[in-house]
Amino acid sequence: MKIQLERIDPGESSSFNLLVNPRLSNLFYWHFHPELELVYIEADSGPCHVGEFISRYDGSDMAFIGSNIPHLNFDYGVKSDYLHLVLQIKSDFLHHALPETPELIQISDLFERSKYGIRFGQDAKNKVSGLIKGLESKDAFGRFIDVLKILQVLSETSDFQYLHSKPVENQYHKRERERLKRVYVYIDENYMNSVELEYVAEMCHLSKAAFCRYFKKMTKLTFIEFLNHYRVSQAQRLLMTDKNVTEASLESGFMSLSYFNRTFRKITGENPLAFKNRHNGQKA
Repeated sequence: MKIQLERIDPGESSSFNLLVNPRLSNLFYWHFHPELELVYIEADSGPCHVGEFISRYDGSDMAFIGSNIPHLNFDYGVKSDYLHLVLQIKSDFLHHALPETPELIQISDLFERSKYGIRFGQDAKNKVSGLIKGLESKDAFGRFIDVLKILQVLSETSDFQYLHSKPVENQYHKRERERLKRVYVYIDENYMNSVELEYVAEMCHLSKAAFCRYFKKMTKLTFIEFLNHYRVSQAQRLLMTDKNVTEASLESGFMSLSYFNRTFRKITGENPLAFKNRHNGQKA
């Protein structure tokens, strides 16, 4: 798996792309795309990692993610059965009509606020979950109408939180996408070994200090933070197999077991053994 720009093509006959249970739970899919994305998931527990916001959900989650905000698939690492629906909306959806049509003003405002990343609470989820689940069975026009209904409800609710204190800027120009892709591919192929910051900076034709500023600006994470998140995600995958904590630590690139334990707890909120026991259906 390579982390990359996701290319979405809903076709000329639709403004939307609907994914129903894409089943990416075994992939660490850190990605971005120009389309806005509404994510709805019902699962025991999973990650909510949008831009620099990192948390977990229990039972269900729903978020509206603005254009080009990097995010992780919400089903990553989910081992039990789950329902995962992803609605991707063209970035120019009703481009001129939204701000100029009185009935659509609130939806236009919701689209603007999506630049912060929005996470909705239980009341909002209860109001639109039925509509979201019914989208798959609708024809093109019926889906269009129900998407408008969903967006209108979400635009009116006060049951939400912003995931960032300011809008996440669109920094993903073509040259930057290619540079980031090289870094992501290098991490994906070398995370289990020693990853030298100086080498990665040189690969991007930047000084170490310039690369650190660039990477933070583009991903909202420092390079070390991103590398640790990626390695922990790989360790989680290993822990859900027959690997023990020491093996998972070494095979995911952590040379120090104590550092692995501290980093794992900081990122996931629990220690590696507790995570393994929980996912194996045992008591920690």
